[in-house]
Amino acid sequence: MNGDDIIITVRDLSCGYGADVVLRDVSFDVRRGEVFVVIGRSGCGKSTLLKHMIGLLAPLSGSIVLNGHDIVTAKGLERLEILKGIGIMYQGGALFGSMSILRNVGLPLEEYTALPQEAVDAIARVKLSLVGLERFGHFMPTELSGGMVKRAAIARAMALDPPILFMDEPSAGLDPVTSAGLDGLIRSLAETLGITFVIVSHEVPSILSIADRVILLDDGVKGIAAEGDPRELNATSDVPEARRFFDREVAPRGAHLPTAKPFTQEEARP
Repeated sequence: MNGDDIIITVRDLSCGYGADVVLRDVSFDVRRGEVFVVIGRSGCGKSTLLKHMIGLLAPLSGSIVLNGHDIVTAKGLERLEILKGIGIMYQGGALFGSMSILRNVGLPLEEYTALPQEAVDAIARVKLSLVGLERFGHFMPTELSGGMVKRAAIARAMALDPPILFMDEPSAGLDPVTSAGLDGLIRSLAETLGITFVIVSHEVPSILSIADRVILLDDGVKGIAAEGDPRELNATSDVPEARRFFDREVAPRGAHLPTAKPFTQEEARP
């Protein structure tokens, strides 16, 4: 792997809660512009790893370098600059219910730039158009379906044009058709905008559709049990933890992803 291609480096990372060690000596790299998915069964440490990578939790030991800066040791303005360089989409969307979708998407620009409101609104509309919601800026979060809320959350995560986007279980709670549409959107954004995605997921069909590369966490080894192209792992891996994870009913490999398209107003209501 060419060093110039690496945008995230995790080395010898150990994390836990008190005396409970969840992950021990985990190391991996993420390439610039790839869709990198952290997979594994519930309770294996996926969300714990994500919380450490976005700076919500401090590790027991190790380093997490995002775009050349170690978020573990950074403080003050340096840490703020690192955080401005990442976007986060939480599992439930985490939109502010008292704000319109347009205001939600524009909020990071209002907080971290000196742009006039007209410019903030214009940029927010562009971000909404990227996720197929350009006609729904005036809607409130409660007026949108679950899939649309997640698209709006992606638009907000992209507000400051971060090179890295973290996503926690983006397909959770969605029906198969809506989930496939979200998968198509993620692939489209990665390929057209060059965004690096780090995604936590245990949804096998989605993983096989969107991921360039995965690491499989396992609570038994308290770390990485397997890594690589998920389609290859699914087809040929003889690692017991990988076989247990992938040996279930899944969508056909290589299935065509639907392209992201704008919603109609009739689809807006939950």
